[in-house]
Amino acid sequence: MSAAQADGAAALLRTTTAVRDRAGFLLGRARAGESPWFVVDDDSTPVAVAEVVAVTRHRYPDLNIPFHSRWRHFEAGGVDRKAELDARLAALDPAGRARAMIDLAVVSVLLDAGAGPDWHYDEAASGLRFDRSEGLGVASWNAFADGVFSSDPGAPLRVDAEGLRALTPARLAETFQIAPDNPLVGVDGRVELLHRLGSALAAQPEVFGPLGRPGGLFDRLLPQHGPETVTAHDILSQLLASLSGIWLADNAIGDQRLGDCWPHPAVPGPGLTAGWMPFHKLSQWLTYSLLEPFGWAGVQVSGLDALTALPEYRNGGLLLDTGVLRLRDPGWLDTAWAVGDELVVEWRALTVALLDELAPLVRAELGVDADRMPLACVLEGGTWAAGRALAQRQRSGLPPLTVVSDGTVF
Repeated sequence: MSAAQADGAAALLRTTTAVRDRAGFLLGRARAGESPWFVVDDDSTPVAVAEVVAVTRHRYPDLNIPFHSRWRHFEAGGVDRKAELDARLAALDPAGRARAMIDLAVVSVLLDAGAGPDWHYDEAASGLRFDRSEGLGVASWNAFADGVFSSDPGAPLRVDAEGLRALTPARLAETFQIAPDNPLVGVDGRVELLHRLGSALAAQPEVFGPLGRPGGLFDRLLPQHGPETVTAHDILSQLLASLSGIWLADNAIGDQRLGDCWPHPAVPGPGLTAGWMPFHKLSQWLTYSLLEPFGWAGVQVSGLDALTALPEYRNGGLLLDTGVLRLRDPGWLDTAWAVGDELVVEWRALTVALLDELAPLVRAELGVDADRMPLACVLEGGTWAAGRALAQRQRSGLPPLTVVSDGTVF
């Protein structure tokens, strides 16, 4: 294979068109009874829709639903942490504030893989205890506020390459209150991911500036499109092009690292892309989480529905727990699966495709259109929260399938 062939294949797999097309193929295959892993029960779809609609109405009675993003976790406990951050950034211009908020969102999202059932975080300022995604969000927020990711004690409210590469597992453990009786899943993997992020930022000053700040994305993206507009997929494309080397997974075509893109023998595609199922879950979660920092800086982000649903265990759990998806062998619920196992890859693909079908049904029940409730709001209202509520009712919050992760996918 030539370098040009590998580059072309990686570029195709870094699009949400590839994610949707391939996920849709696997859904059609499963509906035809050809999946060795799953049965699709479309008669159960109304059950899933009803769960999502009920949770959405409970959480957002006025249907003014914000985006599904890391900023929702920063609001945990009803604390207005953003107001405090705004006050501390008040001396900066809108672009400077945007860079700081992008710095925060990037590092927080990359730390936002599953926490495991036994970890929590006690926030000194509020006196509140948080766990799971909210705990990781609040912990990373306070770490950012304390300058943990900055190389300059005089400029704590930033993330830079040197600060990331200096982070140790012991420092993260201290910051996140990790202890033998308060274990967090995948600590070493999270630290390695941040080290790789630091190296990628330092290696691309044309994108991330001389200090290697994630916030350099703001300056990189806007000149291409004028001062006031950018598309959601352009943000994602820049993230995938710039940061593809940071992911811990060994998935690659030639020297092109693919990240959250996994082999599945049934997936069609041209040339070297055949047999690969892309997701880019964390990169898309990050893109969703950057919509607001761009918007707060006066930048209009268009094309939100080019992004896909997030293939993680809350959205996927919604489908299993409502019976839209059924395992061919119920015994697989008791098996520990690896992220790259074909069953897990297919579960995630079916989640993407089925939530694309579920979204318009949810909107119809709520009486709103896609302009008012794009997919980012359906997820927030929504599918993620309904999946979590079902898991809490049925298994004390645990996901329906056990997936062994390095802390960078689930």
